[in-house]
Amino acid sequence: MSDIEEWRAPGVPTPPSPVLSAAIAQLDTAYDALFSLSPTALSDEDLTVLLDAATRLADRGAGAVTAAVGEADRRRLGDSIGARHTGQWWARRSRLTRPEANRLTRLGRLLSDEVYAPVQAGLASGQIHADQASAIVHAVEEIPSSLGELPTTAEAPAVLKGRAIEHLLVLAKAHDAKALRLLGRRILDIAAPEVVEAAEAKALADEEAAADRKVALTLRDDGNGTTTGRFTLPTVAAEMFRRQLMAIVAPTRVSALLNADDSPDHDSRPLHARLGWAFIDWIECYPADRLPSSGGVSVTAVVTLSLATLTGGLEAASLDTGTRISASQARRLACEAGIIPAVLGGRSEILDLGRTRRFHTKAQRVALALRDRGCTADGCDLPPAACHAHHDIRWSDGGLTNVDDGRLLCHRHHRVIHDPRYETTHLPGGKVAFHRRT
Repeated sequence: MSDIEEWRAPGVPTPPSPVLSAAIAQLDTAYDALFSLSPTALSDEDLTVLLDAATRLADRGAGAVTAAVGEADRRRLGDSIGARHTGQWWARRSRLTRPEANRLTRLGRLLSDEVYAPVQAGLASGQIHADQASAIVHAVEEIPSSLGELPTTAEAPAVLKGRAIEHLLVLAKAHDAKALRLLGRRILDIAAPEVVEAAEAKALADEEAAADRKVALTLRDDGNGTTTGRFTLPTVAAEMFRRQLMAIVAPTRVSALLNADDSPDHDSRPLHARLGWAFIDWIECYPADRLPSSGGVSVTAVVTLSLATLTGGLEAASLDTGTRISASQARRLACEAGIIPAVLGGRSEILDLGRTRRFHTKAQRVALALRDRGCTADGCDLPPAACHAHHDIRWSDGGLTNVDDGRLLCHRHHRVIHDPRYETTHLPGGKVAFHRRT
């Protein structure tokens, strides 16, 4: 070739080689012949053959694509236009979406590795699909690539990966890409059983360490009587928390199964709402004596209320944090374990500072359970485990924390008995009934 023939004006692309031009021309001719056949004119048998052949050709085409883009990535052809990476360069030329171009570029880059030559060959020959090749590569990439990450008794990473690829290529003959991904998660069980335990232990340790770094809890006062929060917990702690809340919810679920859907006791609230109320139960009923001290002072909440409020008035009360609560809420909390009611007289002197020992002991709860056999609200059949201990006679009126002056009420009815909108009637036999005032 002369110097004149070799010279080209700046910006004029180099023409493809004669060999490549001939191959592409033959390919176009073959596709033209294939597309000249009308599927509507084919018999069922021929249409099936065409579909199988077209699927195989599409896979072979994907093999050519991944091989070419893998080499383009190795040569950094995107640098010619200042592209950040090969996927961006290729997406611009081909009008593929960037996610699709990036996905195929990454697959091509991995398949260009010598260890994946059998996978590339299977794709180029049409024996596997592109998504199967991707599933195989994804699974094998999870196998450590350095000896330092493997037990001392393990074989070389290339040997382990080769064995895994061989096994997955066999599975690809009978399983689609989705199944291959699932099977690939446990490929070390087949390729290197001796590595599984060490790899799993390291993966779990890394996962747990990462989870520990993410632990957080935030609470935000919404200013409308509610507080919104969010938290991130390690999965183990979250499972324990879920089990605890479900244990509180469970009696309600059992009761709902025992009662007809139209029964007054049927709890039709969605599970997330019942779990929210179970969380409130968990907070209010946690044993105060098991909480640590903060700065030498117990972290037990203090409800400050007037004597008039405690004896039935409507004046609001306050928590020691400054949060205002209704009178009925304050009277209910005065029954709960872990709450200290600070009762103020007319001049705001402290008349009585309750002690947590005033609340029902474990033995008294057992006695109440044996006597009441569950919630004492008329028509409610929740078991003792789902109930609170309530004072029939307010301690401000001389009531004592004992079995005679106490009763079991479920979460719902314990709130109702302290709700001024309801009138309480004591029935023969120890039950109580509620009637909403008009």
